[in-house]
Amino acid sequence: MMDQENHFIDAGMKKASLIILTLSAFLTPFAVSSVNIALPSIGKEFGMNAILLSWVPSAYILSSAALLVPFGRVADLYGRKKIFGYGVLIYTASSFLLALSISAGMVIGLRIIQGTGAAMIFAPGMAILTSVFPPGERGRAIGINVAAVYIGLSLGPVVGGFLTQHFGWRSLFVFNIPLGLVILFFTFWKLRGEWAEGKGEPFDFMGAVVYGLTLIPIMYGFSLLPGLTGYGLILFGIFGIFVLIKWEMKVKHPLLNVDLFRKNAVFAFSNLAALINYSATFAVSFLLSLYLQYTKGLPPQEAGLILIAQPILQALCSPIAGRLSDRVEPRIVASIGMALTIIGLFYFVFLSPRTSIEFILLNLALLGLGFGLFSSPNTNAIMSSVDKRFYSEASATLGTMRMVGQMFSMAIAMLIFSIYIGKVQIAPQHSELFLKSVKTAFMVFAILCFGGIFASLARGKVRGGMIG
Repeated sequence: MMDQENHFIDAGMKKASLIILTLSAFLTPFAVSSVNIALPSIGKEFGMNAILLSWVPSAYILSSAALLVPFGRVADLYGRKKIFGYGVLIYTASSFLLALSISAGMVIGLRIIQGTGAAMIFAPGMAILTSVFPPGERGRAIGINVAAVYIGLSLGPVVGGFLTQHFGWRSLFVFNIPLGLVILFFTFWKLRGEWAEGKGEPFDFMGAVVYGLTLIPIMYGFSLLPGLTGYGLILFGIFGIFVLIKWEMKVKHPLLNVDLFRKNAVFAFSNLAALINYSATFAVSFLLSLYLQYTKGLPPQEAGLILIAQPILQALCSPIAGRLSDRVEPRIVASIGMALTIIGLFYFVFLSPRTSIEFILLNLALLGLGFGLFSSPNTNAIMSSVDKRFYSEASATLGTMRMVGQMFSMAIAMLIFSIYIGKVQIAPQHSELFLKSVKTAFMVFAILCFGGIFASLARGKVRGGMIG
């Protein structure tokens, strides 16, 4: 392993790593959001029912979430650049094979493999960025990286819709291939050195199995709410958490270092804040998409263009917020962002059939500003609060919080819909109950986010939170 202390890293190395990780940060969210647009076309070609079709996104999300932390540990043992590069290779190869799919089973199986590649990209990705950039420059780099995620999310539906309409759904996966090859080139030919602070330590296989058997039931259970099976799976997963903690506390080289949560307030509360923030915000686009089309009567394309206002503001704000968090305590910047998010969520409680599009755009911009101010500083706080040997684990844990929060956010929305409307198709006769459920969901999200402010403020100062 080469010595990669930050003050020995030249500007060319920093530039190469930023290009690589910014492109990869764009690639995976773009692929996810663009494929969601193509689901009806995929279902039509292979005759997939709604339940089978739901596995196209779910297989990717579940495999990626279950493997993030294990691959974070593997990256620390065998090299972050190596695991990252193999992840890009797997992701690109599976995209090529997905474009050649001949059955529904092949699509779902390859989405599991693609999710595995995504976990190998995300787990060490932020860790490499943190290793290359010193604390005084880290926030800006993280901000650019987070902005790329938002750009990918916002361009996905637009570009995905265009490609699907004119070239078919397979073109979405073909689109990933040249970008994946560019990332591979820069990774293996431009990114010098390697990072493997845990080299020589054993891998905790039992911990990885228990971790997977804990996280997958919880996440899949969220998708089945309010059914009894969903509650049963979540309870099983919660029981698994206690088993996992007990096991990891007695293992010399654990998969998940429990002390990062027990003895590092910055790390623990920053991850909790991330979980709460994603839980309170991810379903916003889903709810507003339905509102704009069912209540306001807008066509899908026009509704999509309105919803872009939020990720655009997030992308513009993230680099600025990240740079600010290099100079100001991240908890202050992130907490201000969380407060703005609460205001935006609360304003949507007053939606009605007469609400103007201008109001919706302005409020979406406020939400984008709030989330942009929160995300980069919060990520900077997490990565700066741990010793370099835990960078991959910290990066993977944050990614897991994001995915669990996204699933939980959708579960809250669907649970509220089932209470007010039931399992029926949204129709004009349900318009009043539909609007009531949307407003209730925004109220729940605002209250949830309000609790997140306390987690954000409770983290303490970053510089004093490091475990090493």
